[in-house]
Amino acid sequence: MYLGALTLDVLLGDVRSLKQKRSAVASVVAEVRRRYPGVAVAESGHTDLHRRAEIGVAVVSSTAAHAVEVLEACERLVAARPDIELLSARQRLLTEEE
Repeated sequence: MYLGALTLDVLLGDVRSLKQKRSAVASVVAEVRRRYPGVAVAESGHTDLHRRAEIGVAVVSSTAAHAVEVLEACERLVAARPDIELLSARQRLLTEEE
């Protein structure tokens, strides 16, 4: 069994308040959940900054290749949004032994 984790650091477009940020991040999280129902996704950092957000994605898979494939697809989905600039993406793959 493999656990894949993806951390996305994003810069939000025309966001001027934390309320607008919550709406924008909720939209991203909902889209990832809708497209990839087997993943867990949530805002995981930068909660006090109104233009930055950290989004965490996790997936459990029987193969490492499938876990990486799903995480890369989630990264591409977020990066393709016109209202978001992807600043960085970090992947980590854990096995049962770790």
